Amino acid sequence: MPAKKTHNGSAAETETAFYDALNRADLEALMALWADDDEIVCVHPGGVRLIGHAAIRASWAAVLEHGGLHIMPSQLHETHTLMSSVHVVIEGATAASGEPAHLVATNVYAKTPKGWRIVLHHVSIAPGPAPQDTHSQILH
Repeated sequence: MPAKKTHNGSAAETETAFYDALNRADLEALMALWADDDEIVCVHPGGVRLIGHAAIRASWAAVLEHGGLHIMPSQLHETHTLMSSVHVVIEGATAASGEPAHLVATNVYAKTPKGWRIVLHHVSIAPGPAPQDTHSQILH
């Protein structure tokens, strides 16, 4: 059995792996990116605060049961220290109506002995068209 890949290089590598797992609907890969901490938090758009692995895993299983999400993160704004990194991104997606939509996500990463891991993922629905920001990075 191959060893699980660790993301020791950067929080950005973990973020790329997170969105890749979402797009592929890979629940195992997605959950492997979260910190081994009972206090991890996830808030889906319009949802309640979920705390801990069991609640977060169950929510992602329900979200991904019909396939990947096809989210394109962009406009990264990053604040970091040696042990933590906070990323705020615009998530480009397609609404149920087929219209382009965007969300604002805050992803917080902590550097652990296993590499950079997610400790918080919080997404809000953003009104209006996606903002244009020529000073940000595109993650993919």
